[in-house]
Amino acid sequence: MSETSLAAESAYGAKHMVVSPHHLASAAGAAILERGGNAFDAAVAVSACLAVVYPHMTGMGGDSFWLTYHSSDSEVRAYNASGRSGRLAAIEAFAGLGMEAIPTRGPLSAITVPGMADGWFAVQTKYGKLAFAEVMKTAIAYAEEGFPMSPDQYENTVKQEQTLRRFPHTSAIYLPDGKIVKPGERFKQRELAASLRLIAEQGRDAFYKGPIAESIATALQEQGGLLTMDDFAEHSGEWVKPIKGSYRGYDVYQVPPNSQGFVAIMALQILEHFDIRAMGHGSYDYYHTMVEALKLSFRDRNLYLTDPAFADIPLDRLLSKPYAEQLAAAIKSGQASPIDSRPVGSDTAYAAVVDSEGNSVSFIQSLYFEFGSGFTAGNTGILLQNRGSFFSLDSNHVNCLQPRKRTFHTLMPAMACKGGKPAYLFGTQGGEGQPQTQLAVFTRMVDFGMNPQQAVSEPRFVWGRTWGAPTLELKIEGRIGGEVADRLSEAGHLVRVMNDVDGIMGHAHAIAIAPDGSGLSGGADPRSDGAAIGG
Repeated sequence: MSETSLAAESAYGAKHMVVSPHHLASAAGAAILERGGNAFDAAVAVSACLAVVYPHMTGMGGDSFWLTYHSSDSEVRAYNASGRSGRLAAIEAFAGLGMEAIPTRGPLSAITVPGMADGWFAVQTKYGKLAFAEVMKTAIAYAEEGFPMSPDQYENTVKQEQTLRRFPHTSAIYLPDGKIVKPGERFKQRELAASLRLIAEQGRDAFYKGPIAESIATALQEQGGLLTMDDFAEHSGEWVKPIKGSYRGYDVYQVPPNSQGFVAIMALQILEHFDIRAMGHGSYDYYHTMVEALKLSFRDRNLYLTDPAFADIPLDRLLSKPYAEQLAAAIKSGQASPIDSRPVGSDTAYAAVVDSEGNSVSFIQSLYFEFGSGFTAGNTGILLQNRGSFFSLDSNHVNCLQPRKRTFHTLMPAMACKGGKPAYLFGTQGGEGQPQTQLAVFTRMVDFGMNPQQAVSEPRFVWGRTWGAPTLELKIEGRIGGEVADRLSEAGHLVRVMNDVDGIMGHAHAIAIAPDGSGLSGGADPRSDGAAIGG
């Protein structure tokens, strides 16, 4: 057990709940609900605000994934708002430049069309009650008038200063007058405000077929980039059927591939074969068993995950109960398995909203690395993602680069239902750590009865490589304690003890809905600048 705990009292609401990694975004969503909007209006308001006030983690130049539940039809739906590679984005294009891998920064890393704006329009116009322009007002205001620089954005700006200085338009925004804006000082993004205002007034086509697409494509082509106006015009996200598994009586929903969401379902169904509660929260057995279940799930993810339009992914087998039982039997209580992992990015923002009618939205968005490609397109103020750099240039690799293809995606919002209604909404920032943290948060709420705030505040772990760190370490927060750390090391885990509260564990948030619908509780990660706001 941990020797110390962070504040573990959840936020409570009788009507609605909003959680996100930035308090201003949470407040924007809560305000929309108070003005008569529903969960879908509020979720898009939160998403747009995060694209402004958490620009190192997410933005209009990135992607998003959505899980939605509308109380009128009692059905969970998923929206895939991730972009495809451009028609010129082929292995031969990079080979011709003498490259053996896609660059992780710069114009050549921005080879997938941003899906974020499409996701906003898809979700809000299908289910929202308010005018789209009304939902966007707060985000536009924060971009135009500025907001206090958050500690997390400041820390990431310091860490990525040299990347930001490489590109003039980026440097002008994120390092005004050549300086880093200090925490609490006002940070403005007037060009981004103009782009947001344009889509609020003119609609989706302003981004994908109008002046924004033209500005982005022109800026990229001037720098040798591969995306064209046609790539933007042809883009569309899609409503898809979510994948489903079960854990201790709960139906657990995730977005299907190209999301890695099936990893969490696999791991949970493996854990069903163990008495997690009897192990004791925070014990050696608790951490070891979760890590081993995840490693087995990652092994299959690395073999199969890509755009399902380009490869067969055997989800029926991977998500079957007999396969989970088979994998569970391979876990040895005192021995770590030697399974490899791939480095993945961590700059992501997860949020969730539940309204008074029971409508629920669990969503996540990202630029991939911190500040994405580092390349801001012309005068749009839009920082482009580098998600396409995760494609392989090996033509035999399942996730090899091909034109008009979606890449392996780490983003994975979660929703757990009981009796056909949402019971928990949860997710996290953190690339490789997303399914790991989801496992920790969900088992804490289900197996140990923790409220959402305690579930996200308790000590966490992350196994495997984060981008730029080629290691198979098991990183654990110091609060987990020396005895547990020693036992994990003795079992063969490459343990590295981090700070007692460490940002590398990601920013997790969760909402729990009372079974009788009488109230909601929410938790925002103390490792973030977030807030849970109920009403």
